[in-house]
Amino acid sequence: MAEIASFQATSSSRVRFSFASSLNPMRLPTTNRVHFGFPSRSRFPRIYALSSNDIKVGVNVEVDGAPWRVLEFLHVKPGKGAAFVRTKMRNYVTGNVVEKTFRAGSTLSEANVSKETKQYTYKDGDQFVFMDLSSYEEARLNEKDVGDKVKWLKEGMDCILLSWNGRVIDFELPITVKLAVVEVDPGLRGDTAQGTFDRDCLTEARSVDSGSDVAGGSKPATLDTGAVVNVPLFVNVGDEIMVDTRTGQYMSRA
Repeated sequence: MAEIASFQATSSSRVRFSFASSLNPMRLPTTNRVHFGFPSRSRFPRIYALSSNDIKVGVNVEVDGAPWRVLEFLHVKPGKGAAFVRTKMRNYVTGNVVEKTFRAGSTLSEANVSKETKQYTYKDGDQFVFMDLSSYEEARLNEKDVGDKVKWLKEGMDCILLSWNGRVIDFELPITVKLAVVEVDPGLRGDTAQGTFDRDCLTEARSVDSGSDVAGGSKPATLDTGAVVNVPLFVNVGDEIMVDTRTGQYMSRA
């Protein structure tokens, strides 16, 4: 039994095959798409160009081959000369904070800093271990990398890890954390009526400005992470409180 095969090339990289049998003249077409070149998804991260006008607090830029985070910025338009942007930036890799100036309209490269949520699980020597609960993949940061954030860090806490070029360079704490009071000074005693009134008025004014409810006097309290914060006089050992990790201020009882 003889079969005859023929094909015809068409546009859009399609090749159509048709078969005809000597016993069955019915044609049985089959269409296959042929792909040429590389996959459509690039393996390399895309780097976006930023203008100096895009600089603001929290923006990640790449300068001199290193990732930097903008901490402060100020657009300056002098009476004479060209405008410029004065910034204070922190190097993610070294931790150094420096001031840098950029001409208005100049172009910068955005640092390809990726973010991923991982849970802080335990401390191994001088390293802090974070784990991806779906893949159980671990990431580690040294004490130097963690810095002062350690006073708010607690096992089981979900944090956001920042990576650059496949390396973990920093992490972000939750904005608010719940911590337990393990030690607290007793309430103040023996104050004169006028002294107590003045102190309470000052404390209440400060609490209104900060948005916390530390009113009517405060006292230092040690938390289960070792951090010390000012809390209202009614807070006692064993109480759980909410703290703003950005300011280190007491917010409320949990």
